[in-house]
Amino acid sequence: MSFGHDLSLAVHRRIRRFLIRLQQQPIPHLRNVHPAYASVLLVFDACRTDHESVEREVRARLAAIEHLQIPDPDLVEVPVCYGGDFGPDLKDVAAACGLDAPEVIRRHSQSDYTVFFLGFVPGFAYLGGLPESLASPRLAVPRRQVPAGSVGIAGSQTGVYPCATPGGWRLIGRTPCRLFDPGREPMSLLKLGDRVRFRCIDPDRFQVLGAGS
Repeated sequence: MSFGHDLSLAVHRRIRRFLIRLQQQPIPHLRNVHPAYASVLLVFDACRTDHESVEREVRARLAAIEHLQIPDPDLVEVPVCYGGDFGPDLKDVAAACGLDAPEVIRRHSQSDYTVFFLGFVPGFAYLGGLPESLASPRLAVPRRQVPAGSVGIAGSQTGVYPCATPGGWRLIGRTPCRLFDPGREPMSLLKLGDRVRFRCIDPDRFQVLGAGS
């Protein structure tokens, strides 16, 4: 189901209200709920219900979400070492945006981001709020492997790879934080609705924090 066509906080808040209502009033035989930027995928047990019944339940819940209170978001600071081997695409991003590398770092690390949803791989948070001046296209040819913790930009999005995986985002830095740990509770460092700030650190601090993670 669609909540609009924009990557916007207004749409995001409406989705969050709908998810809260689903927690308060679960829909019978609903198996999974997958939010995205402007939509929510609902997976139901087709052996026990049908599309029309689920749609009727959804409409009933949508009718009463506008005044639901959304909890204040948690603020998560993510330390990042920018450039060099940690961010091999930083200079290319700077050149494409008509900036120098320090200015890209300054703008990226001084913005507040919102976790719109998680997907792709466990713990990968799609973050909205990237300054328009830093928007950059994906790589023409994706890398076969992106190191865990890599911070990237793709279009108007930024995000952090929680594990080593192929990827086509432009890498500008890396964090020593573990974004996803199946032995931790909660397993994901970030969750839908969180606010995120990136904090610039140097390579020495990266090593210290990485040793303790």
